[in-house]
Amino acid sequence: MPKSFPFPQDLLDAQVALDETRAACEEYAKGLPWSAEPMPGWESDKQLHSTYISTKPDSPGYTEDQHAEVARFRARLLELSVAVSTHPFWGTVDHGDVVAARMALKHAHEPAEA
Repeated sequence: MPKSFPFPQDLLDAQVALDETRAACEEYAKGLPWSAEPMPGWESDKQLHSTYISTKPDSPGYTEDQHAEVARFRARLLELSVAVSTHPFWGTVDHGDVVAARMALKHAHEPAEA
């Protein structure tokens, strides 16, 4: 049975916020052009033993709003990552248990198995 840790609520909340923000950022990025700056599209040469030819359409680049939203996501992700990784709780964990505790924190929000 994995060891359990007495995570403080603010650390649990920060980890959940980090997970949710990362997921929202990834979802937002799916709708962005493939390049942040305007770039011409391209088509690769046919590869040996394959009929696949890789292509990318022209990229208009990000709009000012898209650049701002990406910057907002990155700033929030950095803020939450620092909050989780430098939380005072980590100083209370035995040195040999830190990795196990950090892994347990990532799954602490999941429902317990019956």
